[in-house]
Amino acid sequence: MSESKKRSSNRLTRFWKKLGPGLITGASDDDPSGIATYSQAGAAYGLTTLWMSLVTFPLMAAIQEMCARIGLVTSQGLTGTIKKNYPPVVLYLMLLFSFPAIVMNIGADIAAMGAVGNLLFPSIHASYFSVVFTIILLISIIYLPYKKITAVLKYLCAVLLVYLIVPFLYKQDWLAIIKATFIPTLHFDKNFISILVAILGTTISPYLFFWQTSMEAEEMMHRKKHIVVDKVMLLDMKKDVNVGMLFSILVMYFIVLTAGTVLFKGGIHQIDTVEQAAQALKPLAGDSAYFLFALGVIGTGLLAIPVLSGSLSYIFCETFGWKEGLDNKFHEARPFYIIIAISLIIGLSLNYIGISPVKALIYSAILYGMTAPVLIAIILHISNNKKIMGKHVNGTRTNILGFIALILMTVSAFALIYLQFTSD
Repeated sequence: MSESKKRSSNRLTRFWKKLGPGLITGASDDDPSGIATYSQAGAAYGLTTLWMSLVTFPLMAAIQEMCARIGLVTSQGLTGTIKKNYPPVVLYLMLLFSFPAIVMNIGADIAAMGAVGNLLFPSIHASYFSVVFTIILLISIIYLPYKKITAVLKYLCAVLLVYLIVPFLYKQDWLAIIKATFIPTLHFDKNFISILVAILGTTISPYLFFWQTSMEAEEMMHRKKHIVVDKVMLLDMKKDVNVGMLFSILVMYFIVLTAGTVLFKGGIHQIDTVEQAAQALKPLAGDSAYFLFALGVIGTGLLAIPVLSGSLSYIFCETFGWKEGLDNKFHEARPFYIIIAISLIIGLSLNYIGISPVKALIYSAILYGMTAPVLIAIILHISNNKKIMGKHVNGTRTNILGFIALILMTVSAFALIYLQFTSD
């Protein structure tokens, strides 16, 4: 290998090693539930929602960067910081809304993985796949040490690359794609507004705020003691967050592109679940696209569900002062792992008590929509508070993006509630 290739390889290795919580958080945002939402957008409206990727990326990056900075500076999760600086009622209301939303999200993701597993192996019922995936996740989360878990999650991010390949298996009109990406299209009807609200709610999800903050806090605990947060550390964190959010948005973009060019043009405009999207792709784009799309759903589920259940466990443990953290063994942090197990088991059981994955997604979207604006307002307040953040408060650009996100998510919350409770 030449000297220049060695240097390039070393730079890439160093860059990969620096990526962590931001990359995992961004990739986990594209869970099976998110894939279903993006597939619905593309199937129903073709390429007309591609421009949303340019809107959501800077907003996602700004919010997640604030969360990461809070974790680095305070060495606490978001729940712990809220508990220390806000009235208890804020904490308990957040817990009240977060638990059902996250559990239903987990349930929808497990069901989607099971359904897609059944598509790949029709002789095995979807419910068996759901149970097997749940057991694999439980064993992995409980028995793998922290470094192994983060390493596995990082490499699972690579599974999402399949969605960047799928559109190239089908002939594309690149001029139309570029136009749809940079020139916003709006339709002032209930269904189109619902799709825009769903995309915002899927990309800017409250559980990601908690996970990002807690992971950064754990990363700080794994460093040398009494380390001071400096510019280099903050710069590395920003790169990690930006790469993670960019990766998330790219996946979203290419899924909408796939559904918009294959399903929409093929006359399939109604997609409710990821397995429907995968099935619809097969006759239109071929076996390769079908297989890659289905494989991606399983990979994203294995990536996202530990993040969902871990986020919920961090919220509970920090609220009640229980020992938490993936770097602890089961006997050292029993409540932390028990909550993860309970959330997975309840999520798995939802399909057996009459709550369909589609209904679970609707309910979780409403609850996320109600909590996101409140949490964004709190995150903005914390990250501008010098008593908490010292000299590491928000800059002007971050505040502008944060307040735009707050306004958009507030409008989205009201729109979502209105759209759910009004007739066509």
